[in-house]
Amino acid sequence: MVDKAALCEKIKSIYPDIGECGIDINVDYDDEKQTTVLYLRRGNKEVKHYLPDEDAEACMAGRQCVALGVEIAQLRDERYL
Repeated sequence: MVDKAALCEKIKSIYPDIGECGIDINVDYDDEKQTTVLYLRRGNKEVKHYLPDEDAEACMAGRQCVALGVEIAQLRDERYL
């Protein structure tokens, strides 16, 4: 399991406009599903993104965060609000 705070900081470093463009992020771990859960919020819209352990580790290593990028792009787009 990846450290939640470290993962949050890594995601902010990959997507530096999180926070600046009004997208907030919170990271938690779902023990029941054994996966990291990312809560992305902009305005009144919230996206819950599940990040399996192996994907979280790949993200931390800078190898992959593609699916998360799609979710963030949707929150950036005014049409999705």
